[in-house]
Amino acid sequence: MRRSKWLWLLGFVLIAICAVSLLILTGEGGLPRKPMDPRPIDVTRLTNVETERLGWDPKGLDAAFTFAARLSSDTLMIITDDKTVGVFGDVGKQYEIHSAVKAFLSGLISQHIGSGTNQIPLEATLEQLGIDDFPNPLTPLQRQATAHHLLKSASGINHAAAAEARIMKAEKDRRLGDGDNEPGTIWAYNNWDYNALLTILEERTGMTLAEAFEVGIAQPTGMLNHTPDAVFYREAPELSQHRAPALRMSASDLARYGKLYLDKGIADGNRLLPESWVNRIATDFMKTESDDALRHGHGYLWWIPGPDTGLPEGSFWAWGLGQQALFVIPPWQTIIVHQSDTTEFIKRWIGMVQHDGVEPEAALEQIILTCLDPDNYQSAFCIEHRFIRPKDFAELISLIAAARR
Repeated sequence: MRRSKWLWLLGFVLIAICAVSLLILTGEGGLPRKPMDPRPIDVTRLTNVETERLGWDPKGLDAAFTFAARLSSDTLMIITDDKTVGVFGDVGKQYEIHSAVKAFLSGLISQHIGSGTNQIPLEATLEQLGIDDFPNPLTPLQRQATAHHLLKSASGINHAAAAEARIMKAEKDRRLGDGDNEPGTIWAYNNWDYNALLTILEERTGMTLAEAFEVGIAQPTGMLNHTPDAVFYREAPELSQHRAPALRMSASDLARYGKLYLDKGIADGNRLLPESWVNRIATDFMKTESDDALRHGHGYLWWIPGPDTGLPEGSFWAWGLGQQALFVIPPWQTIIVHQSDTTEFIKRWIGMVQHDGVEPEAALEQIILTCLDPDNYQSAFCIEHRFIRPKDFAELISLIAAARR
């Protein structure tokens, strides 16, 4: 019973963190703050001559890594032309990548497109694919959404979903409303779409997510740190029958996945992803109408940065809670990986709820606001484990982009 309660709390915090952090950590309405002092981090960089040869300004990269040292970043890697230009952190350590797992789901779907018995026909409707929901069934119009619509976050289906924060649900409600929507007409970040895609993948292929990932991605790309228990699910059967995918991954293995896209879907001489699939990510996307320039568009479960970010056209990236990120930048032949461990933050939250009797959302807000208070900047927890605000992460990416010659 205690383990069950702990798992419930863990699931709640991962959902609640999204809701509170997106509101507070953006800085609009958060406490004013000065930058933290840089932490001592051990950055490994190429020589200035080699760095410049690969198209980077050494002083600009120094500024970017110094800024990362002011955050609670655990790993940062910049790889160009298969050479690690700069890196810090333990790149072999697994961290949960949260919503960045969706980019892996996208790749797995692409490996099984087709009309065969164990394949996924993209233009097949949910009705044809045998996809419904429980306890709230789909309407006749919703059943006409296709797998393709789900991949573009355009099903128009406003159903509750596993691993969906309240603020995400509120934004989905604002975009989709309460009634039916014609599939393909409205974009909305929609965990129901992504979770239903996971169900389609498993039912059509006859493989579990872990099996599909091991055979389709981990082994053929040579991932060194992957373990079978790194792939798991989050469930909310009271809301929906469709489970949410989850994944722990190291920075070096994230980089291997990014390289697969730079190489147009080929790894070690073998084609793993259709080249047409890789090409469509940054071209066949829907605009999000977001104020966040890094989330200018969204297509095939990847984010598309806008022109104001300094990143070139053709770039795309995967994002997860806590600023887990994998950037693929084909014009620069570059991969950027960023990770921040959320473990200690969650442990502190659970302790306040279980042992101190603090209400869950109040505890969450208290932890976040504590680290926005300048009086607490130098505490070990805030230096190493606080949540990174989206505005600070955007500044980090801007500094990296500015370092490109």
